[in-house]
Amino acid sequence: MENIEIAEGFKGEKAIVTPYNIREYQESNEITRQLYVTHIGYYPNAKFHFRRRPEGANENILIYCEKGRGWIECGDERYTLSENQAFIIPAGESHAYGADTRNPWSIYWIHFKGKNVYMFSSIIGRQLVIKESDNSRYNDRITLFEDMYQNLAMGYNPENLEYISFCLMHFLASLKYLTQFREIKNVRVDDVIQQSIHYMKDNLENKITLKDIADAVGYSSSHLTTLFSQRTSFSPMVYYNQLKIQRACTFLQFSDLKIKEIAFLLGYYDPFHFSNSFIKEMGITPKEYRKRYKEELV
Repeated sequence: MENIEIAEGFKGEKAIVTPYNIREYQESNEITRQLYVTHIGYYPNAKFHFRRRPEGANENILIYCEKGRGWIECGDERYTLSENQAFIIPAGESHAYGADTRNPWSIYWIHFKGKNVYMFSSIIGRQLVIKESDNSRYNDRITLFEDMYQNLAMGYNPENLEYISFCLMHFLASLKYLTQFREIKNVRVDDVIQQSIHYMKDNLENKITLKDIADAVGYSSSHLTTLFSQRTSFSPMVYYNQLKIQRACTFLQFSDLKIKEIAFLLGYYDPFHFSNSFIKEMGITPKEYRKRYKEELV
């Protein structure tokens, strides 16, 4: 039984929890099964943050302290985490952690699994200290985290998930091989698919059509559908609906909005339509999601 003690929320908090069917895909994909993210988020100034899992978690849990202080109990030891320190809690290990009462931590956190977790066994279960130096590159490491988060926020297409797995390996490697972590290239290509997805994300609370998306990027509906399906394995409108459900998950996790309010906010014509769409994508009802996934978050 998990013990949870958490404030009403932390201003600026964010988190994504992947659906179980996506995790099944990650376990089967040749690339993602090596290492993959199941939960990811950021809690700033996380006053009263506390979690205890006597039976451990199904995933390894990385906690990276950006500032402030906190503590972790793991393997019969207690560790104090402060600015630019990290700890990876092994899967299945009884543990507890929480924010310092006077100077609560701000943390980036990731739950991850994969058959190649063993490659990073040397940094799992021990405190990782990144000392101040010319080569610390704290911001670059956070940029890498944001790369994972933002790509996951763009949807669960295979290319996103595979890219995130490689980013996770890079992030963990930046902790394991501190002296080798020197350069990072973050080249973004502004193409029609990315433009389309950004347009979708900007209009999740509006009712838009395929033609609206196509017009926004200057393509015909048929041409955009062909290109989009080739790149993402989904049609534009299916992808758009996935992003709507992802936004709904955020509301369910971090707001007190009623389910019918979320439905209308996201343009569903009634709560029943929203619930059916949610179940089709996530495999459970919005009510079940709100209960289950809140319990899973760091």
